[in-house]
Parts: sequence; structure tokens; C-alpha cells
Amino acid sequence: MAAPLPFAPRGVIPACLLPFSADLEIDEGGYRRHLNDVASVEGISAITVNAHASEVATCTVSEQERVMAITMEEVGGKLPVVHGVYSDGSHLAASIARRAERDGASALLVFPSNTLLSGGAMRPEMALAHFATIREATDLPLILFQYPAATLGYPVETLVRICREIDTVVAIKDWCNDAKQHERQIRELHALPRRVSVLSTHSSWLLSSLVLGCDGLLSGAGSVIAALQVALFQAVQAGDLEEARRLADRIYPTTGAFYDPPFLDMHNRMKEALVHLGRMDAAYVRPPLVKLSDAEIDRIAAAMDAAGLTGETVYSKVA
Repeated sequence: MAAPLPFAPRGVIPACLLPFSADLEIDEGGYRRHLNDVASVEGISAITVNAHASEVATCTVSEQERVMAITMEEVGGKLPVVHGVYSDGSHLAASIARRAERDGASALLVFPSNTLLSGGAMRPEMALAHFATIREATDLPLILFQYPAATLGYPVETLVRICREIDTVVAIKDWCNDAKQHERQIRELHALPRRVSVLSTHSSWLLSSLVLGCDGLLSGAGSVIAALQVALFQAVQAGDLEEARRLADRIYPTTGAFYDPPFLDMHNRMKEALVHLGRMDAAYVRPPLVKLSDAEIDRIAAAMDAAGLTGETVYSKVA
């Protein structure tokens, strides 16, 4: 197998959805089409698989390997592939990391362990040990997934310590969901002797997040609106606030459609959006997710129309 493509923790990195068939098996044909759809967007810097957007919590390790194999067949050699490492146990996480490296991943997105939910903030050495175990298994660049403090988020001091001591941590995917903490993390991680990038996943307030100095974004919404995300990121980087605001206005209807409560339905909703846009055949999801109501599906369709996405003939261009 060819060596992984070089990975730069910057720019727009869509997290791909995973289509299922009516019997809830992986829809391989649908997934191939989706991968190529997303990969065709001009200006994205990588894609992410086996993460929240692909309902990784419902996928076996063998299914994750199959997802990665299909991904490499379709887009390997064209774009770097970030592979999620989703496991509560550090040894299984290390095994997933080794397999991902073997299969051609260019970087790894490391989810926090649910073991840290009850008192993890009081035992920072546990979080450090989790990353150290993964580091021993692979030389691939690591992206630390930072959650909100009320869930599995690392205290900023722990976050900085991990980034200092684990030499392959090159970025965080920041979902702290607190603007003040978000800015602090950007400033402190950028100021480290070995600068660590910040990739926003604050997709419901993306413009506000990006102008704080993020190096890019990594988001499941990129499975639907990657072209708009690229245009917005480029406008912010260019200092063109007027254009950034115009693009944020286009994106705004999608944020409610995807991220309004209950937040857990976000990727369920993104699948319905792609069905409406003709980019996915069906929006099957695995339990415990369940089919959305007809009323909500109609609301999602209206939001896609309001964002000007319906009827677009070229997904990779933004007017």
C-alpha cells in the first residue's frame, strides 16, 4: 500500500456520513457516491471517516476497516484521510490506530474515553496515559477531540499538558462549546513551542469561531455544505468580513436544521438533507437513532431551499 499522504492540520475537513441500506447494513454503493461527492469539493484539505458523522458508535471494528478500505479505494491518493479512534479502552484504541495506519490513514482523530466521564478532570494522568498508549502504537499525527467541559472535555491545563507531552498531537478538534474557553485554547495552543492547530467544530456559530483564529474546521456538516465552508474559511483568511457575513447568512438556515435540539439527531438530519438534495438515496440510521418525523424532514428540506442548495448543479462551486 502507498504511504499516507502528508497531512496539514488546516483548512476544511469534512467528516463523511455513512449510508445504510434498509436492513441497516453498510450501503457500499451509496457510500462510494457520497465519498466522491464530498471529495469533489474544491478547496477541502482532507476527509474524516469512522467518526461521529459515520455513526461509529454503532459500527464494529471490522465494519470500520471496511469503511476505510472503501475510502482508500475511492479517494486514497487524492486526499489525506483522517480516521477516528473511538474506544473507551486505551488498548483497543491503540489497536484501531495501528490498523488505521496500516490501511493508509494520514492522521487520527482521537475521541475521549467515556471512562473519564466520572472524575476525569481530577485524574489528568489518565487522559495522558490514554494518548501515550496510542502514541506507542503509531507515528501518525493525532487530533485531540475536545468535548464540552460538562461531558468529556479535558480541562484546559490537561489539554495543554497532553499537547506538550505527546509529540504527535498536531491539532485539536474543538467542541468545547464555550466562546471564552475556545479563544483561550486557540491562544495557548498557538503559543506552545510546538504550535498546535485548532480545528473548529462549532458549526452552529462557525463565523464567530473562525474569526477567533482557528486554523480550519472539521465537521459533519461538511458532508452537506463543504463548498460553503470552504468559501467562508477563505473569506475569513482573506479578511473579507463582508463576504464572510454573506456566506454565514447562507449557512445560517442549515445550522438550525442540523443542530437545534435534540442535538443528537444532527447526522440523522444531514442524511435527510442529502436525500432532499438528491445526493443520497435514503436516510437510514442505526438504533438508537430513529427515523425523523415527516414534519421535521419537511423543515430540513425548507432549510436547504433557504440556503440556496436545492437545484445546485455544481456542488463544488459557491456563487
